[in-house]
Amino acid sequence: MIDESAIRLRFEALAPVLDEQGRRRFAATEATAAGRGGIAAVSRATGIACSTIGRGLVELRAGSEFPPARLRQPGAGRKPLRETDAYLLEDLRSLVEPQTRGDPQSPLLWTCKSLRKRSQGLCEMGHKIGRRTVVGELLHELSYRLQSNRKTREGSSHPDRDAQFHDINDRVKEALATGVPAISVDTKKKELVGNFKNAGREWRPQGPPEEVRVHDFVIPELGRAVLEPALGLDPRGVYDIAGNKGWVSVGIDHDTAAFAVNAIRRWWKLMGEERYWDASSLLITADGGGSNGSRVRLWKLELQKLADEFGIPITICHLPPGTSKWNKTEHRLFSFITGNWRGKPLISHQVIVQLIAATTTKAGLTVRCELDPHPYPAGIKVSDAELKTVNLIRHDFHGDWNYTIRPNPPIPK
Repeated sequence: MIDESAIRLRFEALAPVLDEQGRRRFAATEATAAGRGGIAAVSRATGIACSTIGRGLVELRAGSEFPPARLRQPGAGRKPLRETDAYLLEDLRSLVEPQTRGDPQSPLLWTCKSLRKRSQGLCEMGHKIGRRTVVGELLHELSYRLQSNRKTREGSSHPDRDAQFHDINDRVKEALATGVPAISVDTKKKELVGNFKNAGREWRPQGPPEEVRVHDFVIPELGRAVLEPALGLDPRGVYDIAGNKGWVSVGIDHDTAAFAVNAIRRWWKLMGEERYWDASSLLITADGGGSNGSRVRLWKLELQKLADEFGIPITICHLPPGTSKWNKTEHRLFSFITGNWRGKPLISHQVIVQLIAATTTKAGLTVRCELDPHPYPAGIKVSDAELKTVNLIRHDFHGDWNYTIRPNPPIPK
């Protein structure tokens, strides 16, 4: 009598490590050892079909061996669709490349070109294809890959762009070597204040996510927050390049040149003056546009007031047009602030200030932040007479981008 329970026990112990060929040969071996009636008994014990066990017996008797990478004999299985359907790849290519094919009536020209859409398109063209995975495999055969856009084209660039970068780099290196404070100033994008969605995800206790508003409409009583870092390794708020320290002024009014310069003033009084108490000058790198642009009259007038207040000359070097992404404030200060408040609604000005001030990095970045409640009206015009009061000395190389504002002599009493 055949002990089917023993066969079942052995099969259950070995099944997890057996492939298709191994299971077939195991069953055939057990059937041979059991003798008469062995095939039926092994089939009942293992669930393997009698015909499969029979193929295993043939393999054992013939002593056939298949290559390790092959479980079935050559030629088994269905032929690929690309072999049975001669026009499949050509029609798929016509769906993927409607513009290069010159077919403005392509059904997918103005729709999302997902695998599902492509599969539907092929079915409408008479092809029998039901699985989206097959379409994906065929696209790989046509040398297609999933890709996203890459920001590389910057449009036309100024012919002196590289020379200006070299000039800024040389001036910053010289300032750092001589102990002169060098800062980068920039303005972060305006942020909505309130329970609005903030990009990113954050760890929270399991359960429903924090609920925020569906639409990003400004809450009148809260408004927007204008973030202006004034010190830093990245442009405009402020990023102190040598100290790896950042200052951020959170404004509640317009982003004007007066606001930008006041952010620098607050950085100097609360952070810079203590570190650079014997500074004989100040170097500022900034974008070429915006409220601190190279052509903004109010920017230069406010810097003159700052130079008179500090009693030291201030050198300004603007980045070439279209290169604001190279501003150090952007990627050494603002990027870490954005990462620190990811997934957190900025429900109040106080929350914004605390989240910014809590920003740190392994490299030692620390940030100070305060709310600037002062009004900064927009549209202030600077007359020619006021502009003449600015003690501005243009540099030999691109004096429109590089200049020094010296303190005016005190007015005799």
